[in-house]
Amino acid sequence: MSLTRVYLRAIGFLAPEKWLTVILVMAGGSVAMIQVYEQILFGRVVDALAKNTDPTPIIVQWAVLGLIGILAGVVIAVLADRLAHRQRLVAMRSAFERSITLPISYHAEIGTGAVVRTIVAGADTLFGTWLGFLREQTTALIGIFFLVPTAIIMNWRLAAILAILAFVYTILNAIVVYRTSDGQAAVERHHISVAGRVGDVIGNVTVVQSYTRLSAEMNALRGLMSDLLAAQYPVLTWWGVLTILTRSASTVTMVAVFAIGAMLASKGEASVGEIVSFVGFSQLLIGKLDLLSGFVTRIFMQAPTLRSFFQLLDTKLLITERKDAGILTGVKGNVKFEDVSFRYGTDSQGVFNLDFEVPAGKTVALVGPTGSGKTTTLALLQRLRDPEGGRITVDGQDIRDVTLDSLRSAIAVVFQDAGLFNRPIIENIRVGRPEATEAEIQAAAAMAEASDFIAQKPGGYDYVVGERGLSLSGGERQRIAIARAILKSAPILILDEATSALDTETEGKIKRALDTLRQGRTTLIIAHRLSTVADADLILVFDKGKIVERGSFRTLVAHGELFARLVSEGGFHEPTEPVEEEAQNTSLAPRGDEDREPA
Repeated sequence: MSLTRVYLRAIGFLAPEKWLTVILVMAGGSVAMIQVYEQILFGRVVDALAKNTDPTPIIVQWAVLGLIGILAGVVIAVLADRLAHRQRLVAMRSAFERSITLPISYHAEIGTGAVVRTIVAGADTLFGTWLGFLREQTTALIGIFFLVPTAIIMNWRLAAILAILAFVYTILNAIVVYRTSDGQAAVERHHISVAGRVGDVIGNVTVVQSYTRLSAEMNALRGLMSDLLAAQYPVLTWWGVLTILTRSASTVTMVAVFAIGAMLASKGEASVGEIVSFVGFSQLLIGKLDLLSGFVTRIFMQAPTLRSFFQLLDTKLLITERKDAGILTGVKGNVKFEDVSFRYGTDSQGVFNLDFEVPAGKTVALVGPTGSGKTTTLALLQRLRDPEGGRITVDGQDIRDVTLDSLRSAIAVVFQDAGLFNRPIIENIRVGRPEATEAEIQAAAAMAEASDFIAQKPGGYDYVVGERGLSLSGGERQRIAIARAILKSAPILILDEATSALDTETEGKIKRALDTLRQGRTTLIIAHRLSTVADADLILVFDKGKIVERGSFRTLVAHGELFARLVSEGGFHEPTEPVEEEAQNTSLAPRGDEDREPA
């Protein structure tokens, strides 16, 4: 995206308030014309005094114009600032909304710190660009546009000096922009790397402290900052040189105006007032060119930041709703995968030809080695990704034909990582159903066996759990997450390693809470602890993206294949309570093979 396109797109954000923008531009134009005309009036006052005529009418006219200029300046100062602040928040909100709709893979690739920097720095840069446009750039451009013909009409010889000054300014800026374009892009990349590293380290501060990585991480950050400065210094040097050269050109111009003006005055070809006016013109032009030069410097140096911001806004969503998408209502929870396949890019990883059904209210467990496709399968059910082949239905409706909100409202998820916000406990539970009453929240917490530990926290339900819930134990975090899912009361439940890495006593409490949660709900469970899935109505065994076995716990152990090896290697035992054979549950029997599907 070229520099011009970046700037025009940035200004385009003001379109929702275009009439106010037009008013501010007109006010800026008025200020610019008044500033030029004031220099003419200054010269006329000098000539009037030199000729011993009364300058009062000119002074009055000057005073009136000055008052109008002051009022216009106040309008610009107040309204432009408010407009820029409003639109800054709109831009930040738009980027935030886009970022939270992007897939996890995007955030994993870019990094949380880099995404946050892109949003904040981009919105701040837009704010500065808008203020510059409304307060300085339009005034400067209109002022120069009005000044040039005025100067030519008054004295074309002196006007030529100003034209040379403008030409020199333009050439110098063009040279510096050309010389530093690649360097400034590299600077922004280094800024993003620094922000990404900071976010990565702070997000894993417990690991940094536990593994005594303090010095290593600080040294690594210093290295990134050194790279940033190494890229930044040459750019700053060029712009510093530009400042010196333009200042020198300004000084030479002032001297030239006086010298040539004095010569013309001696020949009677210019009055003292005209010389004074042109001195004012030169100062005004230098000021306007300085503003434009500063603008070019800023927009050039900030263009990479804006490009990153626009790239975030332009990132295409992997999952989109159809325009005619319906609402998934009255969900009973019958879930069906029909020959579903999905591949990650050109990689061999994914899931292939998945074909199974979960009747409403039943429980299916997905087990298998790491990377076998379990999580991908449930991501497809939530439409975090779309299958490349086949279809997934809920109560017979293709999930691609319904809105994302209605689909995801029908699904409650308890993750391996509880996913808590740095907010009070009550607010973390309320995520499940924002309109829930406090009594309903407390009832959900009681069902999740969380009431007792919540009561022991300072402030009880108002206790702030810390970032990612780190002020709570693992079991406490999971019970808050279960309470959230209970409160949501969705007909379909996903348990993604919900009892992973817990001690036996805590796991028992969690399992009781999950059993309460599962009642009357269609449940899909991912677990490496096979004891948590032993009483599932159906167990699906995944390997390399395919379902290679299916059946009850006892049936699969008896087959002596992958599931049996997982049980043996994990040291798990059959459940002590009798488990119905799969043959007795014909509604869950796989088509074409009663116990398993060939790899």
